[in-house]
Amino acid sequence: MFSDELKLLVGLGNPGSAYHKTRHNVGFMVLEEIARKNNCAFRENKKLHGRTCEIGSGINKTRLLMPSTYMNDSGKAVRLTKDWFNFENRQLIVLVDDMDLPLGKIRIRSKGSAGGHNGLKSIINHLGTNEFKRLRIGIGSPSNISIERKSKTISHVLGRFSKEEFVILDLIIQEIMSCIESITSNNWDRIITRINSYKPNNQ
Repeated sequence: MFSDELKLLVGLGNPGSAYHKTRHNVGFMVLEEIARKNNCAFRENKKLHGRTCEIGSGINKTRLLMPSTYMNDSGKAVRLTKDWFNFENRQLIVLVDDMDLPLGKIRIRSKGSAGGHNGLKSIINHLGTNEFKRLRIGIGSPSNISIERKSKTISHVLGRFSKEEFVILDLIIQEIMSCIESITSNNWDRIITRINSYKPNNQ
């Protein structure tokens, strides 16, 4: 059950079938699994520039948001949704891919820079602050060599996970779901420690 500490869970990605289940869309993939588990169907909300669904009821209701804009304009949907429902920044968690983390690693922070991620950069610009929770999901780098990494970045993030990678990713998604459902008003530090130290069973 989601708590009052979490009102808006945002997954970042690009809309459309061409980007479905690509590495850059791992934020979408987590939200889709949460929705599936909770029998929640996403619906397009043109007013909020995103697809949304609701989980829970009353004070424990949490909204899931997948922006319908492209990644570099994700902040528009986040700001519109936050303002429409009068949420506070502390009640927001953004799920985002991170090429600087190897596949199998996840990191969560309560604030910070965009770290070169266009989706986070857009959200920071639209909210006017970098003080919101973000959960980074490692997708690995295409190369450890700087010049190769730069030239292969686009094809890497827009590529799809292999079957072997999906096995690891599924473990990560299950851990993220468990942690999110465990958030209460007084255990945030424990959640941070748990997520930042997590290792999949086969790693």
